[in-house]
Amino acid sequence: MVSKSRIKFIKSLQVKKYRKQEQSFLVEGAKSVKELLQSDFETLWVAGTADFIQRQGQRLTERKIEFAIVNENALTELGTFQTNDGAVAVAKMKVNSFPNLKNEFCLVLDDLRDPGNVGTIIRTADWFGIKNIIASEETADFYNPKTISASMGSFCRVNLFYTDLIQFFAKNGLPVFGAFMDGEDVHQIDFGKRGLLVVGNESNGISTSVQPFVHHRVTIPRIGEAESLNAAIATGIILDNIFRSKK
Repeated sequence: MVSKSRIKFIKSLQVKKYRKQEQSFLVEGAKSVKELLQSDFETLWVAGTADFIQRQGQRLTERKIEFAIVNENALTELGTFQTNDGAVAVAKMKVNSFPNLKNEFCLVLDDLRDPGNVGTIIRTADWFGIKNIIASEETADFYNPKTISASMGSFCRVNLFYTDLIQFFAKNGLPVFGAFMDGEDVHQIDFGKRGLLVVGNESNGISTSVQPFVHHRVTIPRIGEAESLNAAIATGIILDNIFRSKK
């Protein structure tokens, strides 16, 4: 049984204002909650089906996490999913601390507004072993339930840092590649062993204030008639070519 006050609290975490106020966020679905429990995030509370709680019981006990056994209807009512047959959890946000960028590739998100796109990019970054993402302050919230859901657990392994991009680039010493409709063919570029890949807004691309900091304009050659590519898909294609060139 979940109390009315807890239900109210959990539902409030769907709103950015209250996530920020409570420094907490919601994780939904058996896979994502399982990944959360295996991560270094502090988990505050878990609700799950009897089967889920039984399978994760040892980890819940070891980490002294409060939990409740509920049915699938209750899980659906608690979260944003239309159906949820596994679990929901509440966890603490991490401090927005600047990553230590070394000899690696890092993504930079310039004003991406769609949380689903941001979540998919986080998942894609995780696939390619990218640990750090820098994001403009206008980019969709990392802890938005749609972002967390779209990342499919990859939010546990990829760090996302929000900052003023102009100030960041002014101090940056890494080569900067930017995704543009016009630029050098992505298949012909030697990306080297480290750098930043800037991905722009879904509608407007990389902002005019960020463009001067891009050293290499990169494009994916269009063969068919589509007007544009989804930002997350374009990111995946470019990352694939980055790591091909590294080989």
